[in-house]
Amino acid sequence: MKIIISKHQWNAMKKAQTEESVARTILQQLGANKFAAMTGARSFLDLGNGLSFKLPGASGFTKQGINYVKIILDPSDTYTMEFGRVRGGNYKIIHTEQGVYFDQLQPIFTATTGLETHL
Repeated sequence: MKIIISKHQWNAMKKAQTEESVARTILQQLGANKFAAMTGARSFLDLGNGLSFKLPGASGFTKQGINYVKIILDPSDTYTMEFGRVRGGNYKIIHTEQGVYFDQLQPIFTATTGLETHL
């Protein structure tokens, strides 16, 4: 059986695969399951060109009450990391790091939130 798809469908499928892998790649670079276990990260969301997730919101769990993180892949093949706090319906950006290389994701996350990403 031969399946025929249009060029538009093919491009949309390739784009979806690429975008899906960006979030998966970021999570792998953070430490995947070990990262989630160590930090309590949850509610992972594929942003297409990045990844966002929530952290436990208990008072004093993270530095400055950070409970939301967004990591976006930039055209320069570096990342922008945004750390914020969601409370009620309000969102406040606490800290932003731009030009982050993949091997800096874990150290910057730890320095900003105070949470270790691995043992």
